[in-house]
Amino acid sequence: MSAVTDAPKGLVLVVEDERPIADLVRLYLSREGFGVQVEHDGAAGLAAARRLRPVACILDIALPGMDGTEICRRLRAGGDWTPVILLTARDDEVDRILGLELGADDYVTKPFSPRELVTRVKALLRRAAGPPAEQVRTLGAVTLDPGRRTVTVGGVPLTLTATEFDLLAHLLGRPGRVFTREELLAAVWGYASHAGTRTVDVHVAQVRAKLGDAATLIRTVRGVGYSADA
Repeated sequence: MSAVTDAPKGLVLVVEDERPIADLVRLYLSREGFGVQVEHDGAAGLAAARRLRPVACILDIALPGMDGTEICRRLRAGGDWTPVILLTARDDEVDRILGLELGADDYVTKPFSPRELVTRVKALLRRAAGPPAEQVRTLGAVTLDPGRRTVTVGGVPLTLTATEFDLLAHLLGRPGRVFTREELLAAVWGYASHAGTRTVDVHVAQVRAKLGDAATLIRTVRGVGYSADA
């Protein structure tokens, strides 16, 4: 276990068994004003996430004892929706999609730029904080409050990850407007299309699954992207 570095921007938990990578990530996060806790195996990482309540978790997928997707699954199953970024050593779509389906907010494929990873963390935390005074949006049975970051379906609260919330908010912001996958990546995730548009498809599927009977308000426009229509 590595010592916690206190900082005003909050604590980021890094669970990575390759120590040079963990040290590099810690260095760059610390430079940006984050506190950092590093763990090197899955069980210790899960325990630290539950004990320390970090502002974000960076989880390697391939960890000793318990992999990063299992840590994410257990956090979500316990009602912990701390933003999660997964690290994967393989450019393997199966790994990435599995992680996103279990509730991860983003992923980065190794080798990666530590500056890009820090940028992803900062963008994710900005989205999680949300704008303070945007208008409440209602479409059909769905009501989304950007300031409170709450969603209800027929008056029943819905639990979404930070990224799922922002995706739904972006679609509801302009009902009927068709957004391409590239536009959604840029607006919601904050980076360019090289990250892979499959990420958008997986998150849309997850949002639809959670919306239940209201899922039909998200319409697929074949060959283009998605729109929200009552």
